[in-house]
Amino acid sequence: MESLPDAVVQYIFSFMNNARDVAVCKCVSKRWKDSLPYIKSLYFPRNSFDSHTGIDHPDTIVWKMISSVFKLEELVVYSPFSSIGLASWMLLAGSSLKHLELRMDNLAEYQNCIDSPSKLECISTAKNLESLKLWGVLMMNSPKWDAFPKLQSLEIVGAKLEDPALTAALRACPNLKNLLLLGCEGVRSVLIELPSLEQCKLDFYGMGNYSLTLTSPKIEFLEVQGCSWISVCETACLRNLSISNNAGRVYMVDFGKLAALEFLSIRGVQWCWDAISKMLQLASEPPQASKIRYPWSNVCCSLSKEQLEKCAVRVCDSLPGGGGGDGQITVEC
Repeated sequence: MESLPDAVVQYIFSFMNNARDVAVCKCVSKRWKDSLPYIKSLYFPRNSFDSHTGIDHPDTIVWKMISSVFKLEELVVYSPFSSIGLASWMLLAGSSLKHLELRMDNLAEYQNCIDSPSKLECISTAKNLESLKLWGVLMMNSPKWDAFPKLQSLEIVGAKLEDPALTAALRACPNLKNLLLLGCEGVRSVLIELPSLEQCKLDFYGMGNYSLTLTSPKIEFLEVQGCSWISVCETACLRNLSISNNAGRVYMVDFGKLAALEFLSIRGVQWCWDAISKMLQLASEPPQASKIRYPWSNVCCSLSKEQLEKCAVRVCDSLPGGGGGDGQITVEC
């Protein structure tokens, strides 16, 4: 290492991101310490400060490490932090950050959610973000986000949301290409209008009686869990579609023509017959469909393109009133 030019040493250190490794390297030599400001990413694991006995608060330690970096592009923090600490970090590195991942851990902290500035509000400083991932989010009020014009990927895992808050958050991300909402609860009616969205995975936790309206003409991959009413009218580019409801009943599905469909999977405890017949009709239209799955009553059929063109669907007499229940669907090819 001593024989290497400074530029090469700085380049090597630019691939380092673990905060503990960075702290250790600072103590090795002055040359190493002088090279660390060129790192691009900082990662603070969950247990970063479990054995901390120093005078400085963990928020202050993170602030000092961020302040020592010339141009931080990625920040991942799984260790506990406060909204004040996050605000101070964003003032330092918000303009250069491209990727931000935070373990919020405020699901049970309603007071912290309404305090100002809230953790969500602090994020608004990082206007050049390209990806944002949040864990354990309490979003009862609309976040005070102006806009993230460069944000292409938004992932929220484990969240309590209100309808207006989610709508406002998505409105602040007009150019999203990837959206993931996993293990979310609290919303009733989800409205998504994102013209550039290509991949969308929605997993709602609760009674399974949510409604979804999606308007995204470029959508290619869509996976929905927990919705009873689903409306997706612009489907010209949709190649992969998965619908499931493990808690409630699927009453209505409304899709445009699935001309590009390659894969369809529909699962659930109960589907109304109108919803079933609609999906079967749509699935039989695209000649290029390569794999279709219909699992009910422990029956799962995978159909090839050739089988799909010849298949006939017969509904058993056990379907009461022409819908729902535990009736079987058999597929003959």
